[in-house]
Amino acid sequence: MKLEGRIALVTGASRGIGYFAARELAREGAHVIAVARTVGGLEELDDEIKAAGGSATLVPLDLMEHDAIDRLGASIFERWGKLDALLANAAMLGQLSPLGHIDPKMFDKVMSLNVTANWRLIRSLDPLLRQSDAGRALFLTSSVATSARPFWGAYSASKAAMEVLARTWAGESLQTDLKVNILDPGGMRTAMRAKAMPGENPEDMPHPSEISPLIADLLSVGNTRTGGLYRFKDGAWEDA
Repeated sequence: MKLEGRIALVTGASRGIGYFAARELAREGAHVIAVARTVGGLEELDDEIKAAGGSATLVPLDLMEHDAIDRLGASIFERWGKLDALLANAAMLGQLSPLGHIDPKMFDKVMSLNVTANWRLIRSLDPLLRQSDAGRALFLTSSVATSARPFWGAYSASKAAMEVLARTWAGESLQTDLKVNILDPGGMRTAMRAKAMPGENPEDMPHPSEISPLIADLLSVGNTRTGGLYRFKDGAWEDA
């Protein structure tokens, strides 16, 4: 198992890509710290992981409560003294609207979760990942981060900012064992996709479980690339 004995934290683990990635990481031997707001989804994940012989720690947490992220980092340090892998998956779509019509509170919420929470994760977990012999971090993005798609302004801007944070962190970690990368899963059969594309047939989209083995690979010791962006749809890397 490529992640045997590793400690891996997954945000947005109660559904979609985060759920199936967490399940795969556990299947590959990692102890999964599963973070999400939805307790029911976390419990279902825990049942699946345990049934397959794996283990998990459930953390019901709203990542927009930013100080709670620091407390999470402190708890991880007290229990394990390190962290081996981070999958920063949690995000929200927000409001698809012309820029001038976006509700200011919604804009702030999108930035709070998609940008600020990820920065707080970096701030809190960087020392723990550096304690690992092969710390790995992976951030999920979208092609709209660079396409500036009309009506997707808040989400696009948040993902662009998140990519800059991830690439900057990768650059700052070049002289360490920590590797930081970005993954664009493309269109997936998720609740967010259904909200964004209500007229689309979800059966035409790949299931989130299809990308899970790749996520496990990118968070394993065997991946030594850093500062790159992998587009699942193209099956190719883009370097900074």
